Amino acid sequence: MKELEIRLHLLSTPDFNDDSRAFRADTFFARREFHVAREVRESYGLDSALFAIRGNVVFADFHTVREFAQKINSKVNPEIHPEQYIKAGKLNAMGLIDEILHYVTALYREKACTTVLQSTMDALEKELGKTAVNKLLQTFVKLFPPQSIYEGKQTEEDYLKESEEGIPNRLLVLEELMLLRLANENPAFEPFAFMFSDEKLEKTTEYTRAIGVLKSHLATLPHFGPDDQNLWDLLRSPAVAEPYSLTGQLEYIRKKWGLLIGKYLIRLLTSLDVIKEEEKPSFFGMGPGPTRAYIYNELEHEYERFSEDRDWMPRTVLMAKSTLVWLYQLSIKYNRPIHRLDQIPDEELDELARRGFTGLWLIGLWERSQASREIKRRCGNPEAAASAYSLYDYDIAAELGGWEALDNLRHRCAWRGIRLGSDMVPNHTGIDSRWVMEHPDRFLQLRHSPFPSYTFNGENLSNREGIGIYLEDHYYSRSDAAVVFKRVDFRTGDTRYIYHGNDGTSMPWNDTAQIDFLNPEAREAVIQTIIGVCKQFPIVRFDAAMTLAKKHIQRLWYPEPGTGGDIASRAEYGLSKEEFDKRIPNEFWREVVDRCAVEAPDTLLLAEAFWMMEGYFVRTLGMHRVYNSAFMNMLKMEENAKYRATIKNTLEFDPQILQRFVNFMNNPDEETAAVQFGRGDKYFGVCTLMATMPGLPMFGHGQIEGFEEKYGMEYRRAYRDEAPDQELIARHEREIFPLLKKRRLFAGSENFALYDLYTPDGFVNENVFAYSNRLGDERALVFYNNSFHRASGWIRNAVPSTQKGPNGTKILQHKNLAEALGLSNNPNCFTLLREQRSDRWFIRSSREISEKGLFIALDGYQSQVFLDIHEIEDNQLGHWRRLNDELAGRGVPDLHAAFQDLFLRDLYSALKELVKPSYFNGFYSFFNPEQKAPKAAPFIEMLREPTLRYIRIAREYLDGASGRYESFERKQEYSTLEAEQVWDSFAQSMQRFIKLGEYIEKPPANLQSSGRTFVASLYKALSEDPRISAYIAGYLVLALNRGIIGVEATGEDARRLVDHWCLDRKLRESYQDAGFPPDESYHVVELLKLILSRTMNEDQSLFQGPSISFSITSHLFTEEAFKAFLNVNLYNDVLWFNKEKFEQILLYAGIIAAIESDEAALPPKRQEVQSSEKKGSIVLVPHPSKLNTAQWSKRLEMIAQIQQELSNAMVASGYKVEVLLNALRPRNVAASARIRTTKRSTTKPKTEKE
Repeated sequence: MKELEIRLHLLSTPDFNDDSRAFRADTFFARREFHVAREVRESYGLDSALFAIRGNVVFADFHTVREFAQKINSKVNPEIHPEQYIKAGKLNAMGLIDEILHYVTALYREKACTTVLQSTMDALEKELGKTAVNKLLQTFVKLFPPQSIYEGKQTEEDYLKESEEGIPNRLLVLEELMLLRLANENPAFEPFAFMFSDEKLEKTTEYTRAIGVLKSHLATLPHFGPDDQNLWDLLRSPAVAEPYSLTGQLEYIRKKWGLLIGKYLIRLLTSLDVIKEEEKPSFFGMGPGPTRAYIYNELEHEYERFSEDRDWMPRTVLMAKSTLVWLYQLSIKYNRPIHRLDQIPDEELDELARRGFTGLWLIGLWERSQASREIKRRCGNPEAAASAYSLYDYDIAAELGGWEALDNLRHRCAWRGIRLGSDMVPNHTGIDSRWVMEHPDRFLQLRHSPFPSYTFNGENLSNREGIGIYLEDHYYSRSDAAVVFKRVDFRTGDTRYIYHGNDGTSMPWNDTAQIDFLNPEAREAVIQTIIGVCKQFPIVRFDAAMTLAKKHIQRLWYPEPGTGGDIASRAEYGLSKEEFDKRIPNEFWREVVDRCAVEAPDTLLLAEAFWMMEGYFVRTLGMHRVYNSAFMNMLKMEENAKYRATIKNTLEFDPQILQRFVNFMNNPDEETAAVQFGRGDKYFGVCTLMATMPGLPMFGHGQIEGFEEKYGMEYRRAYRDEAPDQELIARHEREIFPLLKKRRLFAGSENFALYDLYTPDGFVNENVFAYSNRLGDERALVFYNNSFHRASGWIRNAVPSTQKGPNGTKILQHKNLAEALGLSNNPNCFTLLREQRSDRWFIRSSREISEKGLFIALDGYQSQVFLDIHEIEDNQLGHWRRLNDELAGRGVPDLHAAFQDLFLRDLYSALKELVKPSYFNGFYSFFNPEQKAPKAAPFIEMLREPTLRYIRIAREYLDGASGRYESFERKQEYSTLEAEQVWDSFAQSMQRFIKLGEYIEKPPANLQSSGRTFVASLYKALSEDPRISAYIAGYLVLALNRGIIGVEATGEDARRLVDHWCLDRKLRESYQDAGFPPDESYHVVELLKLILSRTMNEDQSLFQGPSISFSITSHLFTEEAFKAFLNVNLYNDVLWFNKEKFEQILLYAGIIAAIESDEAALPPKRQEVQSSEKKGSIVLVPHPSKLNTAQWSKRLEMIAQIQQELSNAMVASGYKVEVLLNALRPRNVAASARIRTTKRSTTKPKTEKE
């Protein structure tokens, strides 16, 4: 420590040498650059202006360095002599090292030994003799001549006799000799050795011996520097530490000699930056770098100023469309030209709205650069448009219909709840934009080309008379990507080299011009333009917004020394942070947001920002939303731990940031979602996260259709003939679109909770994303396994999440699953959950959720979404607990059905015996023309016992079966009907049904021709479709419930009982077990219930009046249930009905009217009853043992007449309700009876097939 203090003292105190003169290194030898041999100067024709009086090369700035390097390289073929092709940055570094070594030598003379040069000269002359030393010095100045010798104005001898600033030239040459040797011994200088090789000195002089004497002598003199070395070792130490790296030697000098070379520190850092610029790829990027989980350490010290959302913003779901490509695709789809915005079909907007999209981002609306289009076409695409991000001006493109067409589209979208979004490109314009033509001072520029190798001899890309715009020539050959283009004003001769837009990641955007944001006038012009755009669009996306954060404006264009290297030639224009902050004191984006909040407050500001600035853009700069590229990149690569860490870090720092993210699976600059994620479970798992995570979901063009083509920003059309993937679309319809319509539930982060899944071994499975959210009483729970491997385990505790206290303090909250979902810990409460994908319901004990959490098991890439989550308190009989125990974690399609299956188990078991396939098949056998009909009596008798059993059990359940189920609510007291009498009625209905088949061959004599025709039509339908007889058989079982209720029960009472016990569901299940189409069985059973409800009807008006057909039909079209079944709809003030449904009613109602009991099928009349032996019950007057064929024949003839009238009227009506009723209405009925409607509709009338 004491030695270090002494060395530092030597660096900060006046020279302690007794022979010291007033010598200061800071004012002497301020610029000593390296020597270049005479033969190199002559060979390469180097300009004398580059050389100082003593022959040193002097680089006034980096432009001079590049000119020098260009001179050398112009004589070199890099393919033959790549070792001789030099880079300006490394050349500058070498010169800087040489200069620093000169300076350190001067410091040594000032601080340690002022006589070092003279004493060394004395030592050389003593050891080698004056003659040898003179020859050595003369040969040196001959090989590396000062300017006066090179120009022949002075001889070597005369030069060595003179002095400069009081120091003999002999001593100065001695110093240069020492530095020459150091340069030749430095391996990192090897690429430049041909310029200062000391081989001739070694061969013709005592140079080698002289260097040995010099090193020996210097070893005897005072030591110096941070490591206390002699002068030779001190000067040699950078090359010893980093022998093969100029960058390494500069870094060594910076770290070791910082106290010595303070005046050179800025130049040293800038030199390092220039080398970094050169080492970046010159044309093509290297691809995306490694992903990183978001962290917020830097934001801890930044202020918080979120922008408040408008009410509509949280529910925004955005669809991106490349406008020109979309219009092309629409033209093909609709087989007509669609080129303008006002020609986009309403059907497309309807589809977007129906699917749940509330925002439409149209890429490429603005008037584009003609120069950009020309560049794209020269580069191989003759059909190309200009890039959508190389703009001429902010006017809606004329080819899209201009502002008028936009207004048309905007209004049509708004009517459907869709807001239009547009790009704004604040960083740059097109190279031939209106601003470049009229306001060139707004752009970042130089008055000279930054690189001498640039040439601008191509065609003028300007469309403005008097102005020339020239792209650098090497771009077209793809051999370089210049950072500037050339603008010439032919009228004044003014020439500028304007920088292209550039984010420093790969190559310049060659069709753009970079705006200079240190220019206040340019900044204000951009802000005014932004405000203008925001007044036109409710959603504005700011392209490459991160490039205009202050830190990145400086990093890219005015780098603080030591931080540059991102954009070629900009390191030399670096500014200190203090100077930069003076030039642009405030964040550009903060000013934009604040002014938009006043002048365009209803616009959602969306920033495309990367580089770990996502949180800063929304929390500090105030953007409403910001791109979250980590979502796409990490989930694609299955870097699940990183993305879960991103969510965790965000929740712990500030959850509000999470709800400001824009999540997407592809971006216009990226491959499509289908390419990146496939079309299977992984795609839909990640898409589920996108639809259900807080933030704003953004879908890419063609994502839903599964398109794989990546549309370039210059594309006018799609180049691949891709058909929409219908299965992919259908799966979106089932799994994704319903979630998009619930964005309010998912959008916020206040109640969002993320969970760790613990495996049975106690480890966290990082591949599983498990989270919940809540809005009011609505809750959701989402699971996704982003891995091929199966995952299972428990979730219970949410990761910590920060909540703000009333005074703004942060409180780190820890919640369990039950608390996050707002569930109780009540042992009598149960939580019901519906899983969206399987559409199954689950029941869990609320206490178990609170204390143990939830067990989940997921296959690879499986996702689950639980919705409709709610709690229910158990009843006194413990029904819900019993159901929970019964299901044991299993899911069911319908919890109410599962509840009934459990508590109506005996009833359903009895019903099942009556509606099994053998029963259906037995009924059809009487109408099957391919087999002999069986005997009716044995078949009917076979059903006696199961029917009586069903009647007995059903009567038990009428009153709740001792608490097993809810009692049936009856409207009155009913007289009990004996079971045998109920069976008799059921048996006679079966007998009538079977007789319909027998009457085909043996009709009764008293059955008239109309009745026979009617029976034949029924037989034909029954024989052709076996399912009809099965449906009728099911009806007869449902009709049993009239008698089960009691004598006075109506068909409506029976229908209510069917609904109370959900017998229709069990009947449908039987039909589906028999292979019947589910949709058909659903609708037919609904019709059977409707018909059942009209039996035993006490409404006398149904059978009164001059026309029963009219009366029946009038009732039909006044009952909402029948109208719904008939698809009655209003179109152009006309009521329409569905033909097929009407025919279905005629068929089934006709059969049922024919086979039902007399009291059920005929007009109501008072039934005669008598007491049975059983107390408290009555029975109907017994039916005769055989059918009353005469009475039944009359019934068939009446039904036939009614059906014929209805059928004829239907055909004549053209399926119009009013015309149908008029056709049935007796002539003396007033026309005022027609049905009136008040509601207008644009609904398309139902076709015969609908």
